[in-house]
Amino acid sequence: MSSIRETPDVLRYTAFSDDPEGGNPAGIVLDATGLSDEEMLAIAAEVGYSESAFLTASPEGAGSGTSDAGRAYAIRYFSPKAEVPFCGHATVATAVALGERIGPGDLVFTTQAGTVPVTVTREGGTLRATLTSVEPYIEEVAADDLAEALAALDWPAGDLDPALPPRIAFAGARHLILAAANRDRLGRLAYDFARLEALMHRLDLTTLQLVWRASAEVFHVRGPFPVGGVVEDPATGAAAAAFGAYARELGLVPEATVLTLHQGEAMGRPGVLTVELRAGDRRIRVGGAGTRIPA
Repeated sequence: MSSIRETPDVLRYTAFSDDPEGGNPAGIVLDATGLSDEEMLAIAAEVGYSESAFLTASPEGAGSGTSDAGRAYAIRYFSPKAEVPFCGHATVATAVALGERIGPGDLVFTTQAGTVPVTVTREGGTLRATLTSVEPYIEEVAADDLAEALAALDWPAGDLDPALPPRIAFAGARHLILAAANRDRLGRLAYDFARLEALMHRLDLTTLQLVWRASAEVFHVRGPFPVGGVVEDPATGAAAAAFGAYARELGLVPEATVLTLHQGEAMGRPGVLTVELRAGDRRIRVGGAGTRIPA
């Protein structure tokens, strides 16, 4: 490969919006066969989105849960700075891109975090993809780590919502969840990039999930992402899945419910993420629309 521009085609799709100007854009390489880690990272850096996805042939037997083994793939995700184990918005964007080519239906993605089933449906003229997370978990946050996160964000502890305590949550990637007491606090995001990045590396965090509860089932969220080389992620599917697990674990919502997360408004890229919890199933389902970004 003599230059990045001579690699296989890089598609550009947005997830969690049916408007190319909304949601979270992702680069997609539908056939990354033969690309090295360094080449995938270089492509992701050239594309410049928070993540890009790279597909290769499915591992043996990974497609056994689908009606067609040709609908199973291995997938890897790279930010402009590093590989990440799982990315929700790039999963949704890739599933929509595949849905346009091979039709709606079930897909299976093998990720570094585990196996992630995805269902693509068509609603009118819009394709939607819903992923099912790996098994989630929730952790307490050490007092010193919380204090450092708040200092990096320049958030006084009194600006946190006491009804939504800080936690680290995982549903494919680790996220620190901090709830703002009001929407104004959420709207003012100006943080120490290097300081927060250092803390996130130490705690193995992918993003922070900053939330404000608008109503029982509606939340507004923001996603600082310095470890990925960008200030903020416009719509974060992995964090939405982690938040769903958090909300259920803390008893903030019924065991079976559907939550709506609004993200990207402050960036001029509004997106809507649907988070579904099902009784008797610890996994979280995160869905949304997607569409191609014109060249």
